[in-house]
Amino acid sequence: MEDIIQKYFDSWISKDIEIVKEVFAENIVYTECYGPQYHGLDQILQWFHDWNLEGSVLEWTIKRTIEKENTIVAEWYFKCDYQNRVSGFDGVTIADFNEEGKIVRLSEFESKADHVYPYD
Repeated sequence: MEDIIQKYFDSWISKDIEIVKEVFAENIVYTECYGPQYHGLDQILQWFHDWNLEGSVLEWTIKRTIEKENTIVAEWYFKCDYQNRVSGFDGVTIADFNEEGKIVRLSEFESKADHVYPYD
């Protein structure tokens, strides 16, 4: 499962929509970390196309993963240039896979990449 998540993350860097078609099930439900939710592969493909018109993913690095049955949790760092503004953040993806090895549900959660140390 980790290889599929990595392949998906890499598809954003290479802007390869064919990989997106390959890794998601037709009935995918995808929830982004800041609220938008996409239902079905057609909506995912439209979002991927539209987002890449105005942005580029510069980095999407997996830090670690935890796998159990048909679910993977991946902790990562994401950096992009969207509308000429570079930003990055830490995050977590929880993805569920069907019997065919395709992602049927994916949820993202965001965390600040810059940390403060109040007791140092």
